[in-house]
Amino acid sequence: MKPRKTRTVTTVKKSLLIDRAKLIRAVASSTAIETREPVDVIEGRLKSDTRRFKQLKLA
Repeated sequence: MKPRKTRTVTTVKKSLLIDRAKLIRAVASSTAIETREPVDVIEGRLKSDTRRFKQLKLA
């Protein structure tokens, strides 16, 4: 019988990290469904450095 591998906290945290590009694509496609706007346009807006509310920090 093989010993069972245990996952450390750092391994779990690394596996839960989401790639920024994948996150932007998911948000853009979800928003595109709701607004009927092209995904590429929304994705471009999300990737651009211009923000309307620079002083606000997300939790």
